[in-house]
Amino acid sequence: MRIGFVSLSLAVGILVVGVARGARFAPLAQPSNRSLVAEGSVSRHLPASRIADGFDVAGTRRAVEVAEAGTYIGEILAGRDSAVVRWPDRRANPIAVWIQPHSTISNFNGTYVEQVRQAFEEWDRLQLPVHFTFIADSATADVHVTWVDRFSEPISGRTRWTRDDDWSIADANILLALHHHRGARLDYDAMHAMALHEVGHLLGLDHTHDTLSVMAPKVRVRELSDADRATVRLLYALPTGPLQ
Repeated sequence: MRIGFVSLSLAVGILVVGVARGARFAPLAQPSNRSLVAEGSVSRHLPASRIADGFDVAGTRRAVEVAEAGTYIGEILAGRDSAVVRWPDRRANPIAVWIQPHSTISNFNGTYVEQVRQAFEEWDRLQLPVHFTFIADSATADVHVTWVDRFSEPISGRTRWTRDDDWSIADANILLALHHHRGARLDYDAMHAMALHEVGHLLGLDHTHDTLSVMAPKVRVRELSDADRATVRLLYALPTGPLQ
């Protein structure tokens, strides 16, 4: 079986996360014990594979306790019953990303594509054990980014990923809205923030109560925080799977 993770985002007040009323998790259309949905919003008033035998769970948990200062890894583990879910090492085999280059949706233009691309590149500059590459052929992509006019709920983005039996993310899809659910167009800064948030979910991050983080349920910032950087680095230093 695989797991599906969905993040939702909005720039007027959304994110595959957080709504103005706070983060929430709900089962997907066909829920299983590996399916999750996350929702969020963006404010437009911004100023390893697991080793089967001999795995030292207690030692890893102690290491997390030592390293978690300045991160929100504890919030992520608490929301996932102490399980680590992330992409496997992809240094030699970058994650192939396809961003829909054209759309007939009103107000669409290539600047939106560039804002999303820059969001991926901002995470990529952290030099994690995974990298992104952009491709023109959607059929061979690991990640698809597509556009929608708007969502019926107060969100501006949705991310869904699937995991394998090793708790490693295998593929993902991001859906981004060009308009807030009430009709206003997302400006380019809001789209960039939304994309940053959704790529964070794509990498395996969840919401945090830290309002200065791009992974807050309602995004009020336009760039990664020190906590965002430290948390994703720690996440990718941990083995996948339950830590209990």
